[in-house]
Amino acid sequence: MPPVEQLNLLAADEWRAREEAHQQRVGRYADPYLARRSAGQKHPVEDFLFTYYTQKPGQLRRWHPGAGAVLPGEEAAVRRGWKHYRMLDDGELAALGLPAGSTAVTVDRSAFLADRRDAVAFAGIILRGTAARPAQFGCFGLHEWAMVYHQDRFDLRHEYLQLRLGPAGTDKVVEDNRIRCTHFDAFRFYTPDATPLNEFAPTRETQRQLEQPGCLHANMDLYKWAYKLLPVLPSELVMDCFELSWRIRAMDMQASPYDLAEWGYPAIPIETPQGKAAYVEYQRSFAAEAAVLRERLALALAAVSAGVQ
Repeated sequence: MPPVEQLNLLAADEWRAREEAHQQRVGRYADPYLARRSAGQKHPVEDFLFTYYTQKPGQLRRWHPGAGAVLPGEEAAVRRGWKHYRMLDDGELAALGLPAGSTAVTVDRSAFLADRRDAVAFAGIILRGTAARPAQFGCFGLHEWAMVYHQDRFDLRHEYLQLRLGPAGTDKVVEDNRIRCTHFDAFRFYTPDATPLNEFAPTRETQRQLEQPGCLHANMDLYKWAYKLLPVLPSELVMDCFELSWRIRAMDMQASPYDLAEWGYPAIPIETPQGKAAYVEYQRSFAAEAAVLRERLALALAAVSAGVQ
């Protein structure tokens, strides 16, 4: 028999306060994006997490306590219509000291695993595999430069942005440096002329062998793995991953070939020794933060799969 899930009752005032705090936290990022979208405006840095990833602002704003948490009270009743939630039965209510017929909901862990077991397994493989490999700190963010290499022959990725060194200067940086990106979802955006310059040839199939903890994009993707596993993970953990990804995106674009000074993002000139050193310092700091979040995600997934909270 599968293990009996341990349920933990959250007081109504506690879970409502957590829900409100989460929505305010999300609003600091989502509200400006929604205002720009309504006005037909773009931001090359701060729109990214809402346009590249599939989690939309409204979905992110919805707070989840994670598997095993029980939300009592009529305000929780709306969650009966949310995917992968269920009402407690009278036996579970009694075990928690709640009267029979009370309104109390929890994440339906069994239904979630029935639907998403493969996704849970794959996320665990990526998280554990990435954590086990040595970090590499010699890429210097050149993936963004490779995406516009020989841009005059191909479509420019951000047509409303200027290249800080111009097309010829940008191409020279690519040609003068080793391009060694291990992340498929960056590599797949290279221009055709840049693709053979990369020391690796990552594919979706080799992702589980190549992901490594120094990679900015692998660390940004902690947010992707987290939101894909809602609602069994708590939204606070998802937002911790989101905010790390937000800061990584800012630094990634500062090291890119684009001139973002007028947007408030001064360049990290990776074409210079000083810029490379600054890049690696940021990269190491982000890798350390990501290691903590990666472990939290891996432990949460293991607990969900085992039915232990």
